[in-house]
Amino acid sequence: MNLGDILLEFFQSTGFAAITWGQAVMILISCVLLYLAIAKGFEPLLLIPIAFGMLLANLPEAGLMAPPVVKIAPHPVTGELVSTVVENGGLLYYLYQGVKLGIYPPLIFLGVGAMTDFGPLIANPKSILLGAAAQFGIFVTFVGAILLGFTGPEAASIGIIGGADGPTALYLTSKLAPHLLGPIAVAAYSYMALVPIIQPPIMKALTTKEEREVVMDQLRVVSKKEKVIFPIMVTILVSLLLPSAASLVGMLMLGNLFRESLVTDRLSKTAQNELVNIVTIFLGTTVGATANAETFLTVKTLSIIALGLVAFSIGTATGVIFGKIMYKTSGGKVNPLIGSAGVSAVPMAARVSQKVGQEANPKNFLLMHAMGPNVAGVIGSAIAAGLLLNFFGG
Repeated sequence: MNLGDILLEFFQSTGFAAITWGQAVMILISCVLLYLAIAKGFEPLLLIPIAFGMLLANLPEAGLMAPPVVKIAPHPVTGELVSTVVENGGLLYYLYQGVKLGIYPPLIFLGVGAMTDFGPLIANPKSILLGAAAQFGIFVTFVGAILLGFTGPEAASIGIIGGADGPTALYLTSKLAPHLLGPIAVAAYSYMALVPIIQPPIMKALTTKEEREVVMDQLRVVSKKEKVIFPIMVTILVSLLLPSAASLVGMLMLGNLFRESLVTDRLSKTAQNELVNIVTIFLGTTVGATANAETFLTVKTLSIIALGLVAFSIGTATGVIFGKIMYKTSGGKVNPLIGSAGVSAVPMAARVSQKVGQEANPKNFLLMHAMGPNVAGVIGSAIAAGLLLNFFGG
């Protein structure tokens, strides 16, 4: 064998010889997302693992998402058919089982609960209405997906993207339409990461400068007793009303109880830091790894991503519109910008409300006011998921 044959054989064994145009496109998309995360700072904690997972999944011949090769043959003694793993699956395939089995989303909710102060919601219960209004996009998109020919369970899984709550979207999809986990996961987490780009134009288009300039009164101080009772009561009420939402809401409220009880500091810190960081790495990387060229670059997948954008945009818009209603009924005391935080992207959506408000009026401090509808949106999206699961989970 001459040198030319050796070099040719080596080249044919590399990924360069096996790469398809689709894989090249997906690798390019992943690099763009990495640029947005690193250079532009668009939610890097989410976008970097998602984009890198997408990169890994589209490397030819790497097989990181390949399932195990199983051989079924009769047992030599009993004659019964038994399965034997001939070749193990890829690393990301096994990590992905936490998504597929619905394990990671409740664990993320545990961490979110431990990191979240429900005080603004307790201090201003009316903000529950803003969180509820922002879920409108879920049900509008559900109807739109049905009209486009998706089944009920598929439409429910697509619609939940409008809640801008990645764990909830993954949890519901794993139960109703697991074959759509890839595109729905990528859409849900991508839109969560791109909240600072998507929301401001909608918020500004639906409000006047005068409305954006409104400075809201400081919230009342919430007692420790209220903060301890709240997660317990919410868990009982929501779980009795919608048992299918118990795992998400229950873990969210357990995390919050760790935080507010002040007697489980170690557990609270673990849920806020080590646990949620580990699960985020596994979840983000495997979510990105579902976006392989074969399943991602299809008309159906692209329509799901487009519907997800519609859902998220409608949710933002209805939250702002309901905020405008509260602005009118309160005599101008409510800044309608906080309505956009009713989607569940905590605390990103609340920070966007703060940023847009300060652009209109540097004296505006809307963050704590926006956190009320923001955490209400988390609870609202979990309830919406439980409702859809109740209807289509049978």
